[in-house]
Amino acid sequence: MDSIGPVGLWQKEGAPGCPQEGLPCSPDSSELIQASLLRSMEQALMGQASPAPAVRMLPTYVGSTPHGTEQGDFVVLELGATGASLRVLWVTLTGTEGHRIEPRSQEFLIPQEVMLGPGQQLFDFAARCLSEFLDAHPVDRQGLQLGFNFSFPCHQTGLDKSTLISWTKGFRCSGVEGQDVVQLLRDAIERQGACSIDVVAVVNDTVGTMMGCELGTAPCEVGLVVDTGTNACYMEEARHVAVLDEDRGRVCVSIEWGSFGDDGALGSVLTTFDRILDQESLNPGAQRFEKMIGGLYLGELVRQVLAHLAQHGVLFGGCTSRALLSRGGILLEHVAEMEDASAGTARVHTILRDLGLNPGASDAELVQHVCAAVCTRAAQLCAAALAAVLTRLQHSREQQTLQIAVATGGRVFEQHPRFLSVLQETVTLLAPECDVSFIPSVDGGGRGVAMVTAVAARLAAHRRLLEETLAPFRLNREQLAVVQAQMREAMVKGLQGEASSLRMLPTYVRATPDGSERGHFLALDLGGTNFRVLLVHVATEGVQITNQVYSIPECVARGSGQQLFDHIVDCIVDFQQKQGLSGQSLPLGFTFSFPCRQLGLDQGILLNWTKGFNASDCEGQDVVRLLREALKRRQAMELNVVAIVNDTVGTMMSCGYEDPRCEVGLIVGTGTNACYMEELRNVAGVAGDLGHMCINMEWGAFGDDGSLDTLSTCFDASVDQASINPGKQRFEKMISGMYLGEIVRHILLHLTSLGVLFRGQQTQSLQTRDIFKTKFLSEIESDSLALRQVRAILEDLGLPLTSDDTLMVLEVCQAVSQRAAQLCGAGVAAVVEKIRENRGLEELTVSVGVDGTLYKLHPHFSRLVAATVQELAPRCAVTFLQSEDGSGKGAALVTAVACRLANQTRV
Repeated sequence: MDSIGPVGLWQKEGAPGCPQEGLPCSPDSSELIQASLLRSMEQALMGQASPAPAVRMLPTYVGSTPHGTEQGDFVVLELGATGASLRVLWVTLTGTEGHRIEPRSQEFLIPQEVMLGPGQQLFDFAARCLSEFLDAHPVDRQGLQLGFNFSFPCHQTGLDKSTLISWTKGFRCSGVEGQDVVQLLRDAIERQGACSIDVVAVVNDTVGTMMGCELGTAPCEVGLVVDTGTNACYMEEARHVAVLDEDRGRVCVSIEWGSFGDDGALGSVLTTFDRILDQESLNPGAQRFEKMIGGLYLGELVRQVLAHLAQHGVLFGGCTSRALLSRGGILLEHVAEMEDASAGTARVHTILRDLGLNPGASDAELVQHVCAAVCTRAAQLCAAALAAVLTRLQHSREQQTLQIAVATGGRVFEQHPRFLSVLQETVTLLAPECDVSFIPSVDGGGRGVAMVTAVAARLAAHRRLLEETLAPFRLNREQLAVVQAQMREAMVKGLQGEASSLRMLPTYVRATPDGSERGHFLALDLGGTNFRVLLVHVATEGVQITNQVYSIPECVARGSGQQLFDHIVDCIVDFQQKQGLSGQSLPLGFTFSFPCRQLGLDQGILLNWTKGFNASDCEGQDVVRLLREALKRRQAMELNVVAIVNDTVGTMMSCGYEDPRCEVGLIVGTGTNACYMEELRNVAGVAGDLGHMCINMEWGAFGDDGSLDTLSTCFDASVDQASINPGKQRFEKMISGMYLGEIVRHILLHLTSLGVLFRGQQTQSLQTRDIFKTKFLSEIESDSLALRQVRAILEDLGLPLTSDDTLMVLEVCQAVSQRAAQLCGAGVAAVVEKIRENRGLEELTVSVGVDGTLYKLHPHFSRLVAATVQELAPRCAVTFLQSEDGSGKGAALVTAVACRLANQTRV
């Protein structure tokens, strides 16, 4: 019976009107329809206006699919899903763990005069039905949440705002097209005055079908309805929907594919019977695709064909009947029963006789052929359209194989099992790279719409909890101005030698480069797990650098001081031998990126180790002396150690070589610090009043006196307590790369415990300290990274993600990094304002040299720092310069400047 194809049917040479066999729907035709629909979908998504795309691609503002945690009682009003009837349901959702409760429902037939009368009459009828249902089912009527299943083409501008575009399915109520149907329903409920109902969402039956799908292994992100009419929806990337102007997350798009072909795209597959059916319909020329697939029309197509064949003497001995010639004489259920081969021909004879026909012996089998042809064509056309949707999803998500579930709903699926089998076979042929499972939706119009309402309630509740959690990280101008003022006060106290959380250490660097520095210099760079030795040549044409990286094993970093400095000297000797420098005594600058109190340019007392170092017998000692003693123990070389420099000063000097206005250095990497050129007269610990002195602020310790307690969160406290130095470096722990990932991890743990993230499922990976690296913040917040790539990063951490989770993790990262950047900006604002006031200037033009992976690699950190400085220090024109090798090149330039100044003094 499958041999009669759906395209070019019912014409046979020499026998007009006799069905022709052997013409199945060709793959070429299906592929053309698939490609044409896909093209129309993409044009509509992009917002193309002319020519108008054949499908509408309407955003439904449903931004999430169910998690399985949704619970509660919901009312559903269903209009248009089942033709001339209205249904009211009371749906109780119990989550995946709870015992399922069957919904209570009541169906109301809509009189023909209401379907075709004034719009207010229809909505008043709906409100009365709603009230009657609630009267019959005693429930608490206060604060009821209602989902409105309105299954007609609409333009949605919000989850609860939807304007009817056009009536379909036999409805033609006046005064409704172009109006917000939710508001019309609310007005009718208010006129009824019986109860307090909040209409939370307006949903079409297709979206309800997708949302009502049982949770399975593959995500259910496509809904397909073939009922009275037909439509499909799917979860599209929001950034692809031009009208939304969103770049994150997903949104369910209703394709409204019933109108596909209204532009003539289906001309090659239309038959005479399609054209007759269309001309006799309520909306000629519209919904052409739906008229080839929808259950409202399949029976009518079969009737047209059978009447045609009877009139040509092929069927029923050339006789017809009133029912066969009357529109609506054959219904979908008749077609399904007659096509069912398992029932034999007896049922066909019964149905035909009920239609007033007298079938002959061969008529039943021929009628079955006609029913099969019409329904096969419908299933194949539907499959071609669905293949376009699946192809769209696969390409937009850049997946080699798309694994997805399609929720199916509607009477064609329910009454016609072979429809689904033909659909599956055709989809497999047209979309071979898509692994599709078809899942019958469980009352999409009822439970599915309730699920949309429940998901909206869940998202709103989760949004409130997320906002409450992140609120302390969202700093306003007043809070930042307080930080600026507190830092300014701490700077003054530190410079005067008073108790302060800022040490304000003199570095004995008295000038920045002026461009006249020349010569070869050695530089050492110790500030983390890697140690560098550099040969720096400063010449007229610029600075040339040769360097080698050596590792510092953890056992050395945490061993004895003698072991650490012997290892450093061994690295220097190896470098000199490789560079042919053995026996030469070049001026050397030592970048030592740990808190020191300098007593001179070449004297630095280590105050305390940071960054995981803990070598013994070093704190309180002059690190230059420790280096010189190690050199003596080696007895193979002499070095002229001119200067000890921390990385922040090196950064300032490195940028100062390129820009003479650079008088501030800033590091935001593993740790954070700042330095700047202070007036010597303000530095109490150093003799003299003329000139300048670079001050190493060691601002990572800002707030150790409790001044930042009002901004500190419970998450900061957790990170601090778990650190190797609780209570210390409080500012650094709110800003630097070593800690931001940990802050995010603690927030994610908290949100998971509230059920906001990961369905409330605690994972071992998230319990692991330092599992969430700060580099993930930079990657996750990257504007160029698609949401699926963000999801991949998080899935690699073993987190059971949904698309909602991905967005919320992104928001957490943004809040934490934004606070860090703003606090950093408040600190810089304090520094540049002090320089301006020191010099009595109305306006200051100054540059800040910056280094550090967080500042350089995070996509938004530098912009946020600059914006904060501009807001808090409006009278300072600040330029930020990214340093190139500040700790290496900068140390050599400090040495070069010192040599230049020494030569000038001798002269």
